[in-house]
Amino acid sequence: MTSIICGVAKIGGESNFGRLGLKTLLFYCLTGLLAVATGLFCVNAVQPGQVEEGVREQMLAGDTSGKSEKIAGAIKQADQGWQGLVEIFHRMVPPNVFKAAVEGQLLGLIFFSLLFGFFISRLPQKQRETQQSFWESLNSVILSVTNFIISFAPYGVFALVTPTLMKVGLDTLSIMGSFALTVILGLLVHSLIVLPLILRLLGRINFVDHYRAMAPALLTAFSTASSSATLPLTMDCVTKRAGVSKKIGSFTLPLGATMNMDGTALFECVVVVFLAQLFGIEMGWVTQATVVLMALLTSIGVAGIPSASLVAIIVILQAVGFPEDSIAIGVGIIYVVDRILDMMRTAVNVLGDSCAAVVIGKSEGEEGYYSSLRSQDSH
Repeated sequence: MTSIICGVAKIGGESNFGRLGLKTLLFYCLTGLLAVATGLFCVNAVQPGQVEEGVREQMLAGDTSGKSEKIAGAIKQADQGWQGLVEIFHRMVPPNVFKAAVEGQLLGLIFFSLLFGFFISRLPQKQRETQQSFWESLNSVILSVTNFIISFAPYGVFALVTPTLMKVGLDTLSIMGSFALTVILGLLVHSLIVLPLILRLLGRINFVDHYRAMAPALLTAFSTASSSATLPLTMDCVTKRAGVSKKIGSFTLPLGATMNMDGTALFECVVVVFLAQLFGIEMGWVTQATVVLMALLTSIGVAGIPSASLVAIIVILQAVGFPEDSIAIGVGIIYVVDRILDMMRTAVNVLGDSCAAVVIGKSEGEEGYYSSLRSQDSH
């Protein structure tokens, strides 16, 4: 909640949330939705979680029938055609936010956090700064606690996954490899097809020029797996190498580092559908629509630090009906291959932010992009 509140509140007052702010948010929604659609297409086409029943039973601690029945019941209850879709929007507006927090109604909490952050941005400057300072401080404390807990995750994952590896052996590695390749395929499609098309259609920009300009930031994002740590270099590449004005860059990039997580949203969708496949559960279109919505909303509040999206994935799995023990097994499996995927999706996140900056700048009438790169080539 605190991450989402902070992210939305950073939009600022009415002077910032004008034409420029609206364009930026619409661009982020467009690329995020396309990223999620790409992830869903890839995971449904490749189906990395479709395995033989014997392998599934061994991977899931030999109790796959009980776990699958629990998940199937919850998903079937949620997946009721248009009635289920209406129920999604009904759950977005909880009558009592405290009751929603106690009962774990996560969709309602996320929507409340979005509204709360938005109206913080509408307060007078002094009150807004006080609220932002409070929520950012609280968010920092929560992130510190989360990072402390996550620091022990490798030991827990080792204890959780090692027995499975001993039972199933190479089959487990094959499944993890198929999952990782599916995520990589989705990230490549988004970064090499979707974003270049957006640059060409909306900004009349050659994606090769843009990718060359952003190369230092993309390499740093890949190596650090942190969009927040990469932000200063991203700003430098966008303004000095791409030629975007500081006015546009200073508005779109910090906002994007908090709210625009294309790679993360894509990854979250692939993970949830993959785990459903692994448990032998078929997800209907309403449930997948819920996953899309949850991925877009939770990606707004994902901290720009390594492996932060695993927390959002737990939220989504809970929302679609996965039991706690199944979530633990699923996240343990994902964590084994998460580091390299985290590095790749962070680079895609940064790339999406930079594309927003140049497209928004073009729409504001800016010209002369990439002239510094072309002058270097001429010499």
